[in-house]
Amino acid sequence: MAPKVLISDKLSDAAVQIFKDRGIDVDFQPDLGKDKDKLLEVIGQYDGLAIRSATKATEKIIAAATNLKVIGRAGIGVDNVDIPAASKKGIIVMNTPFGNSITTAEHAISMMMAVARQIPEANASTHAGKWEKSRFMGVELTSKTLGVIGAGNIGSIVIDRALGLRMKVIAYDPFLSEERATEIGVEKVELDELLARSDFITMHVPLTDQTKNILSKENIAKLKKGVRIVNCARGGLVDEEALAEALKAGHVAGAAFDVFAVEPATESPLFNLPNVVVTPHLGAATTEAQENVALQVAEQMSDYLLTGAVQNALNMPSVTAEEAKIMGPWIKLTEHLGNFIGQMTDEPIKAINILFDGQASEMNLKALTAATIAGIMMKANPDTNMVSAPVIAKERGIKVSTTKQDQSGAFEGYVKVTVVTEKRERSVAGTVFSDGKPRFIQIKGINIDAEIGEHMVYTTNEDVPGIIGLLGSTLGAHNVNIANFTLGRAAAKGEAIALLYLDEPVPAAAVKALEDTGSFQQVKPLTFNV
Repeated sequence: MAPKVLISDKLSDAAVQIFKDRGIDVDFQPDLGKDKDKLLEVIGQYDGLAIRSATKATEKIIAAATNLKVIGRAGIGVDNVDIPAASKKGIIVMNTPFGNSITTAEHAISMMMAVARQIPEANASTHAGKWEKSRFMGVELTSKTLGVIGAGNIGSIVIDRALGLRMKVIAYDPFLSEERATEIGVEKVELDELLARSDFITMHVPLTDQTKNILSKENIAKLKKGVRIVNCARGGLVDEEALAEALKAGHVAGAAFDVFAVEPATESPLFNLPNVVVTPHLGAATTEAQENVALQVAEQMSDYLLTGAVQNALNMPSVTAEEAKIMGPWIKLTEHLGNFIGQMTDEPIKAINILFDGQASEMNLKALTAATIAGIMMKANPDTNMVSAPVIAKERGIKVSTTKQDQSGAFEGYVKVTVVTEKRERSVAGTVFSDGKPRFIQIKGINIDAEIGEHMVYTTNEDVPGIIGLLGSTLGAHNVNIANFTLGRAAAKGEAIALLYLDEPVPAAAVKALEDTGSFQQVKPLTFNV
């Protein structure tokens, strides 16, 4: 019997035809996604669900999807899919992460041109019959310095287009290597230098704890006078109130925004200010982009339903069903190892070296490597997954190498991850015990046996008496309960480390209190998706 797919949002006729040509029974109901009750009623009939953003694949819908095997999202955002619920039920969630890149990059360039020449205001004035030729004095892009915050997939396309416009391009991106910067023709700088030098600034980063309000009131004050700001990435990257004040004061000459802190944006401090260009989140809104992602999701879903091939899955590695049973805990381990190093590393990464020992060396190393890279990249981009992570690493010039070796120690198998930066090498190793639970077994060459929890704190100190009591009493004074406590040291009276598994996130005040004791070289809160 042919697999049956429901398309509950608007996809192109060509995408519908792909399903038909592959022998899949497709039910095209482009308005059904808006009727959650009707969707709940019929979803149990289908093996696949193809959607855009209107359909909400909630936990309730997924619970009723008794036959569903795959959800395909035409586009990158999957906020409308309950991925944990889908994963728990064994439903693969796919997206199309790179189908909108060119379109979004072109929109950023278009917005930059529009604000440089005040095109929207001049258009409105001319339509009103005013002919205010002397009012609209613009600036050229040629020879101007463009500061790009985020030189990943979309950012690198913007850089390429800006160089074609004969702009000088500088970029701030903690994960951009010097080699990759040279390759794409951009000068790599720190954020403060970018703020001081740029005539135009465009942002191409996700919204994370590190990037939220990256253009804060403080950083806006550091901007070169007369700068123009473009944001076609994510709302919340800029303090809109502070930017509005800088625009009114004349410190910032213009702004062009496609995204806002609150959407739909029916009001904003930026609205109705002179030389501010605003659009309603149109970054991916071209015929070509919408067609590309629709065709791509149709191909991916067809491949999976007919052959079992998995592409661009957000919740499953590209492995067979037989492999997945064995590899599941090891994939989680490698993600944790990468995540540990990613949270510990602030400088640009040049290389990632992964050693697979014993049992681990006999598995699907491509999937384990992808999980490791995804873990490392999650700090910079929480949306990173096993599919996109290797692509991102390659784009940023990070060299990834793997080594296999026969069993060499007390464990049947283990994985060791080493990251190389300009300043240092940092390594961590782990294994999976017979209970199926991942463990850290070595950090910085110091042997430990640490259970991995959602909330953890890592410390380094000299091996002196009283450290255990100091950690316990300080955290206790801030009502933080320790679930598990692991210590290790290189040698007596030498360097020592501690890894604490906590019942709740450690408050910033507790971190500061530990730092203020003067007994620790490093106090680092960590979080893991367990």
